[in-house]
Amino acid sequence: MHSLIRTEVLKLRTVRSPWLLLAAAPLLVTAGISGLVLSEGKPLDTTAQSGALSHVGLASLFTLVFGILAVAGEYRHKTITDTYLSTPARGRVIGAKLLVYAVFGALAGVASSLAGLGVAALWWSDKSVSFAWSDSAMWTTIGGGIAWNAAFAAIGVGLGALVRSLVGAIAVALAWVALVEGIVGQLIGNLARWLPFNAGQALGAGARTMDTGHLLPRWGGGVALAVYTLVFAVLALSTTMRRDVS
Repeated sequence: MHSLIRTEVLKLRTVRSPWLLLAAAPLLVTAGISGLVLSEGKPLDTTAQSGALSHVGLASLFTLVFGILAVAGEYRHKTITDTYLSTPARGRVIGAKLLVYAVFGALAGVASSLAGLGVAALWWSDKSVSFAWSDSAMWTTIGGGIAWNAAFAAIGVGLGALVRSLVGAIAVALAWVALVEGIVGQLIGNLARWLPFNAGQALGAGARTMDTGHLLPRWGGGVALAVYTLVFAVLALSTTMRRDVS
């Protein structure tokens, strides 16, 4: 297993596109925090800090696509055959991808958090407001956002293994987030709280968002997202071992 993990890390080191994708995540966080500060009608306070840093979780859209690249990208470039010929135990290959990409998804969340903290502190200073580094709600939001990034990276691996088409998998993922969860929320109401993106929002939400009551409690979002991650991992393992490579 260790050799498979090293191989996956080596693949990531030699391919440019995943790193360009992850590099965009801190830019999204920076833009989101800046937009929040500029549009905020109320004075900045500690509650606003957790709201600003909740943008770390939204960067999970990038780690979701990052995870899809792990398997669907290999099918697109037709390197998956060589991968399975070198390691016929396909379940171990998928397991290594799930682990490596989840870890890198978490690290991407950490990088986005550091960028977000720096930008938020600069904005607070510009507004002559003291930035409360010890605010527990802010750090809880950051931790939830990092976990959301890791979970979506693993879910992306599972989705890429299920769909196998890179364009198709990305289209399904983005359509689900942009359309399906919103439609379900309008038609069925509270059921939408249990869907993956909304569960992630509950895990990485700021204090004000949690107070609205339209999301699961933070622990509930974490449990729901963990279940989705496990389900996609199991489906990826089972379908990969049954399907033909070509």
